[in-house]
Amino acid sequence: MTAQRFTLDSQRTVTRGALTLLAGALIASPTLADEPEPQTLDRLWSFSNVSVNYLDWSNGTERRTASNAAKSDFTYVELEGGVGFSWGEFYGFFDFENPTNDQFDESSNGQDNFRTAGKVTSHIYLGDTPFSVYAHIYDFRDYGFNSREQDQILGFGYRATFDNGFWFKPFIGPARVQSDGYTGMNGYMAGWVAGYDFTAFGQGFGITNWHEQTFDRDSDYLEQNYVNGTAGSTGTNGAVGLWWHPADLITTGIQYRYSDNKLGAPNVYQNAMIYTVKLNFL
Repeated sequence: MTAQRFTLDSQRTVTRGALTLLAGALIASPTLADEPEPQTLDRLWSFSNVSVNYLDWSNGTERRTASNAAKSDFTYVELEGGVGFSWGEFYGFFDFENPTNDQFDESSNGQDNFRTAGKVTSHIYLGDTPFSVYAHIYDFRDYGFNSREQDQILGFGYRATFDNGFWFKPFIGPARVQSDGYTGMNGYMAGWVAGYDFTAFGQGFGITNWHEQTFDRDSDYLEQNYVNGTAGSTGTNGAVGLWWHPADLITTGIQYRYSDNKLGAPNVYQNAMIYTVKLNFL
């Protein structure tokens, strides 16, 4: 594989995207625990990290998608962060997939192109209730094929935390998409992020799940944004992860990644394992 050679315009595009998606998430620092009544801009919690990840698609997925948005294993570097205030919270990540490859990878016929993916989510709390206004932007770009899709969600969320270490944050809202083949409203998305933090054998562990269910998607989108076929109106996307925190600086984890009627492949179930090592800044 050759070193990545971007044009100046591509470098600026990627850099601006990364900075926009992570603004406010990676600059956070913890609030003093003994401060009884946080002011508007005081941070209640925050985290940020950089990680190296390897995504290994199952043999069945590679076989099922061979002619429909073919999948290939890849490495990606991720910047991730989050911050919470008394009035709301924000989360974001930005991924550099196949970071050492050219924009179009000749040896894989484009399967291992350099790509980027990023997401920002926010909950703006509705007073002292557990409900929130929820916003969500996800942006994916494949530079070798000059393709892009951005999903935009604006709706309502809910947050629940428990003393035993479990937390659960569901959401639902109408969806809008901007892509090469279709731009406009695209049904609805419902989902959640959830986790459980616990201690075992004197070590810190965590279990997480993110899940997205899209439904009632537009027929034009389904025809134009999938390869060799039209997808069904409902799509599933998510991952379940197990995390180990051997030290404050280090987190390692393994995730089961799942998807159906998503990722460019119509009416196909896709699954993979993701292996991760994170370096924690906060």
